[in-house]
Amino acid sequence: MTDDSSGSKSPALQRLRAVARGRAAIALLVAGCVGLVGLAVTGQASVSPGLQFVQVGHWVYNDASQSAFHVDGSTGQVDARANVPGAEPGSQVVQGERSGYVVERSRITEFSKSTLSVENSVAPPAAERPVVLEVAGGPYLVYRNAGRVARLGDPTATVPAGGPLSTPVATSDGTVWLHRIDTGSICQLPRDATRLACPAELPKGHGGALAVVGDRVVVIDTTADTLHTISGDGLGGSAEIGLKLPPTAQVANSAVDGRLAVVDPDRKQLHLIDTAGLEKSGPTARPVSVDLPKDGKIAGPVAASHIVMVVDETRHEVLTYDSKGQLKSSKKLPENGEPPRPALGEDNRIYVDTSDGARVLVVDGEDGSADEVSIDDAARNGTAGEATTEEPPDSEPLVPGVLSDVVAAATPPGAPRNVKAVAGDGSATVTWGAAANNGAQITRYRLSWSGGSTTVDGSASSATVSGLTNGKSYVITVTAENSAGRGSGASAKAVVPGRAAEAPKVTAKAGADGRFSVTWTEPERHGAELVHYLVSASGKGEREISGQSTEFQGITGTTTITVRAVTRYGPSGSPVLTGKPGKQSVTVPSGPPTVEITRVRGENGRLIVSVNADAKGSSATCEARFIDFLSASAACDGPSEIVFNNVAWFGSIKITVNMTTPAGQATDSWTGTPG
Repeated sequence: MTDDSSGSKSPALQRLRAVARGRAAIALLVAGCVGLVGLAVTGQASVSPGLQFVQVGHWVYNDASQSAFHVDGSTGQVDARANVPGAEPGSQVVQGERSGYVVERSRITEFSKSTLSVENSVAPPAAERPVVLEVAGGPYLVYRNAGRVARLGDPTATVPAGGPLSTPVATSDGTVWLHRIDTGSICQLPRDATRLACPAELPKGHGGALAVVGDRVVVIDTTADTLHTISGDGLGGSAEIGLKLPPTAQVANSAVDGRLAVVDPDRKQLHLIDTAGLEKSGPTARPVSVDLPKDGKIAGPVAASHIVMVVDETRHEVLTYDSKGQLKSSKKLPENGEPPRPALGEDNRIYVDTSDGARVLVVDGEDGSADEVSIDDAARNGTAGEATTEEPPDSEPLVPGVLSDVVAAATPPGAPRNVKAVAGDGSATVTWGAAANNGAQITRYRLSWSGGSTTVDGSASSATVSGLTNGKSYVITVTAENSAGRGSGASAKAVVPGRAAEAPKVTAKAGADGRFSVTWTEPERHGAELVHYLVSASGKGEREISGQSTEFQGITGTTTITVRAVTRYGPSGSPVLTGKPGKQSVTVPSGPPTVEITRVRGENGRLIVSVNADAKGSSATCEARFIDFLSASAACDGPSEIVFNNVAWFGSIKITVNMTTPAGQATDSWTGTPG
């Protein structure tokens, strides 16, 4: 089925709409008799300005009688029956303003709520059990795995979401909100709209769930354990939820008296989280935690105005709590192999069906009380009104159709996501996440800043802006464009382009005891202000130095010293630039000192002792002794000489040399005739 600008529609959809509109007057007259339709005042409606219908009660499909039955939640009575033969066991029933729909995996059958007669059927957009939303402008069927939303209200449409979805929610104006599990996108489908708009997105890799707080949609980030509001500009204000949630956490559809219910199925607990932090109306209270049956399999929660309900699928037991965590009721349903199915009605009641439609538990949204209604008894006793035998005058033969996608006019794109800019030399590199196309392919992105703009292809996710002035601050804004126009822009944080400093010339000199000193020259800074130097030595980390020298100690062997200038353009607090590295290697000697006598000779009444001394980078003194009581000293480092003056000797003699350094001593001796 299509619905384009020319108004063409498939025959199946034309029959659905023609029959529904033809019955409008009858439906409004008889609705009060069967208790199907109430009236409420809201801010938006298609019936008349300021008015919309509120569906009262609940429909359930009874497998045994092959019929859909209406339960009036206020009286606990079954007051209407529509025969829908051939529906598969466990079928769901959902109601709109004038029609009810029996929803199977392979078929959706429409029946009139005024005549209680079957009118038409269509094929669903996916062969799975959908999530049902009975809201203004609906009802809606959300096929989570297939990522499709079927609206059965006027205008009938199937809207593709593009990927798998978490549990949807809806606000009172009929807007359906969806969360894409694969991308984190948070999208809305307003009443009467036929395309999604996706204004927000969770961070990549984060899990989340939607809920309604004060008729405003919020999202729980189950990875960061935060609660966020959602606005047209993306994620809004946030609040800590005060506890750690698992990825499997189940979140209620709405808050109850300011607290949002979350089930932790792993720890078997129900948490009631204070949402006051979103409004900043007062301090956030600690979460209230309630222990659930440890051996149970918990489903839900579902919230009404003042109570929250969970289902223990193991025991087929329905438990209701108030916002303080007090148990209000506990009621079991008959076991028939499949767990009970809860559904929230528009009349502030939660209806829990057995899967065969034999029993319905009606949970009051005000006090949490629960009353059981027997559909089997109503079917046997004939207490419910049945379908009329007379065919409506405007009805047509039942011909299966297909609920197809609607193609609607596109709107301008959403804002690009996660816009970031990194400064360069007279340039900035900008990156962004794709904007929501809102029905038409994005043709280009426009980047604008004070003094210029540029455009790139719609498939791009980054661009380099050049021709900027170093030292000047720039805010760069990115907007997306499609055939419908230009969307809203998103800006990166201000960047200041600049050129990093050149490399300084580094000099390193080894000293004693594993010490060495480092000095460097001032590099070319290209007009930027010096912040400090970053100086590092292998294995010694990095230092911030304001001068142009420093000293290291405790290092042995060969090490590399690196010096870089850190500069900035603009006042203190402006972004900094780290310059090119200047490097120098130095070898620090290690081990004890050594000395070796290489020659002893006589010359003009002098005795000259030549040594080769290695002081390992330290200062050293060498003392030579001759005939015990004669000695001479000299500084020594490498090849050195020690001289005895005015001495005489005969034949072979012995010379001893001792070298002393801060790191230790060394000695050597020589015996022979001086040369």
